[in-house]
Amino acid sequence: MNKNKLAKTPPMGWNSWDCYGAAVNEEQLLGNAEYMAKHLKNYGWQYIVCDIQWYEPKAKDNDYNNFTELCMDEYSRLIPAENRFPSSANGMGFKPIADKIHAMGLKFGIHIMRGIPRQAVHQNTPILGSDKTARQVAHHFSVCPWNTDMYGMYDCDGAQSYYDSIFKMYAEWGVDFVKVDDICVTEFRKWDTPYSAPHEVEMIRKAIDKTGRDIVLSLSPGPAELSVADHLCQNANMWRLTGDFWDQWEKLYEMFDRCEKWAPYVSEGCWPDCDMLPLGNISRNGTCHGEKDRYTQFTKDEQITLMTLWSIFRSPLMFGGEMRNNDDWTLSLMTNEEVLDVNQNSCGGKQAYRDENTIIWTSVSSDNKPLIAVFNVSGKDAEITVDLNSLKLSNEYTLRDLWQKEDLEKVSNSFICKVNSHGAKLYKLK
Repeated sequence: MNKNKLAKTPPMGWNSWDCYGAAVNEEQLLGNAEYMAKHLKNYGWQYIVCDIQWYEPKAKDNDYNNFTELCMDEYSRLIPAENRFPSSANGMGFKPIADKIHAMGLKFGIHIMRGIPRQAVHQNTPILGSDKTARQVAHHFSVCPWNTDMYGMYDCDGAQSYYDSIFKMYAEWGVDFVKVDDICVTEFRKWDTPYSAPHEVEMIRKAIDKTGRDIVLSLSPGPAELSVADHLCQNANMWRLTGDFWDQWEKLYEMFDRCEKWAPYVSEGCWPDCDMLPLGNISRNGTCHGEKDRYTQFTKDEQITLMTLWSIFRSPLMFGGEMRNNDDWTLSLMTNEEVLDVNQNSCGGKQAYRDENTIIWTSVSSDNKPLIAVFNVSGKDAEITVDLNSLKLSNEYTLRDLWQKEDLEKVSNSFICKVNSHGAKLYKLK
């Protein structure tokens, strides 16, 4: 299977982390799937992704329970916690949930951690399809600094057999998307060491290919480094550019630098990932970077900036809020078909101008028209002059505001736009 045949456009979906942390349950997954099927599917949203700790019975919020008991089968493979996902009982795993999501016309995804469970290593349990045991393939120095569930693995046949076995199980469940965590940060910085994560990325790639199922591979967390861009493009469909992205202006401002550096690597089947969209009703189970069960701290202008940058850069769009609590404003951000077309079908997005207060990106639309995104990153509202000649746009154009879905004046040479502080405009030149 050619992984570039998958994710021909940036994946669009919902991920449970921002609103439910480690403690999402079956009702919440299916409830958000029903919302997506009713309100968003026709706009291209399709993935419902169950994030971390789905195998932990005691998970409760955004914090992790260190060295806690995990649900595991006889072959060292983590399985859903039945108290949170009752349909998984009797060895059914996630198949009943995946079947229901597929019946809605959507796709189902899960989060996993790199490696093999420490619980399996300590119990020295077997690996399906191998004469090796969990203890023989685990590398005790290769551990995640923020989660105690797993050991990384040696580059060996038994480790490949383990990855083969879990992805075979995921394929049987009907999984369409897997987000693999603890695989894009410190280990990639040890590129020249014999036990670094790149070999685990390659084993995961092989395991997915062996299933014969179309499974999108997302690598997390970031920041991924440009020095391994080719390796990421060869093996993954999307990879994080940052650590967890939350609703703070400083984090959004930093993303402009990351997007500028990674723009040359955006291509079909290969999507540098700005991380999730912390919009709507988030942090329902915890207090990550704000009060519990709040709506996003981004202003409406900052939300427009976020969606505009993610769209013209062509990042995957993974919504983080509890969608059933969306207000009209949040839903409007997710259903502007002209903006979403920029994300899904434009090409050549790049930073064209930057000074202390203004950033301008350009791209080309699906119908071969120039696109211009104008960002005011200053603390004051501003009138910004866009010099079309400097952008190598010399014709006369009709300026179309994609957020407002309306044609404005005819322009040539330059135009002036009013942009609120921390806000953005997205134009098509017709």
